[in-house]
Amino acid sequence: MSSSYDVIILGAGAAGLMCAATAGQRGRRVLLVEHADRAGKKILISGGGRCNFTNIGAGPAQFHSANPHFAKSALSRYTPSDFLALVEKHRIAWHEKTLGQLFCDGSSLQIVNMLMEECAKGSVRIALSSPIRDVGHADGQFSVTHGDTVSTAPSLVIATGGPSIPKMGATGFAYDLARKFGLKIVEPRPALVPLTLGGDEALFRDLSGVATEVIAKANKTRFREAALFTHKGMSGPAILQISSYWRHGEPVGIDFLPAQAPGWAVAAKRARPRTHFHTLLGELLPDRLAETLAKKIGLWGELANLPDRKLEEAARRLADWQFHPNGTEGFAKAEVTAGGISTAELSSQTMAAKKVPGLYAIGEAVDVTGWLGGYNFQWAWASAWAAGQAI
Repeated sequence: MSSSYDVIILGAGAAGLMCAATAGQRGRRVLLVEHADRAGKKILISGGGRCNFTNIGAGPAQFHSANPHFAKSALSRYTPSDFLALVEKHRIAWHEKTLGQLFCDGSSLQIVNMLMEECAKGSVRIALSSPIRDVGHADGQFSVTHGDTVSTAPSLVIATGGPSIPKMGATGFAYDLARKFGLKIVEPRPALVPLTLGGDEALFRDLSGVATEVIAKANKTRFREAALFTHKGMSGPAILQISSYWRHGEPVGIDFLPAQAPGWAVAAKRARPRTHFHTLLGELLPDRLAETLAKKIGLWGELANLPDRKLEEAARRLADWQFHPNGTEGFAKAEVTAGGISTAELSSQTMAAKKVPGLYAIGEAVDVTGWLGGYNFQWAWASAWAAGQAI
């Protein structure tokens, strides 16, 4: 069997569904091809099943890429307010959590159903359980062999995401296809992922389950959120955020007491000289963490018997405790993939490949990665909308 369309979109995730709906409602004949048995699988598991579908503060500053300016155009033309208007049009109840994160009151399935309805309005044909066997390009036409069908179109959109969460069917297909068409790839790596600790720092595994608010630092980037010790290393929002900026061999700095003013330890000594140092820490941190840190620092006894210099050194160390992760928990635990199809190969206005007329790349497949908290969904919607308007 063979069939022809105006555009074939590969991948029925967040970006693929949004692009298909946008192009379809502009009168384009759209085929959306998905190897899984249902659309939007990653959407369904996101946000604990409630889909953190955007962040009201989403802007270029919350995204990183080899070209930090690339995302500006798409993000400015399709904003969180635009997607929220779509959510409200479909009468999906939502709420705002901390730091501008927007979630469904009900289920993530509402977002998938909304996107499917928008695709139906554009008469999009969706081919599920349809693995892609081959993609070709000749005489201005792309050909996609999927199942027992060969479909052709003058435009092709790569929306197959990155390899994060392989149990949901994620693969590196987007990169293989991009390379086939001569597009460069920025090395993909796990992002928004727990960090692992080894050697002497493996002792912190005894704190598995302990969480506290910290400032996590890598290079010049810092995030103030909760950190969680795990049996493998460190996780929690602050660590997931900083993981996107961390590189192998570099340290991660942790400020365990971000609410304390400089000189807090010496001030406590003046005010409460008979208090023991580990007791003081225990008032500021979870007990098990306070005890472990006090032992590592090696300060015991009443504050009155501890030199100011030692207390100042301890305060400085607690404000910038250096961990040396030996890795991450990998793509299996990564919420997204950093790196991907190089933005140097694409138009920031349309997401079209500069070298291959009719080829587009959107969403997670591209080297644009957002912070934790709905930002990556906003990039999916915005980049998909930009391509859908251009096709």
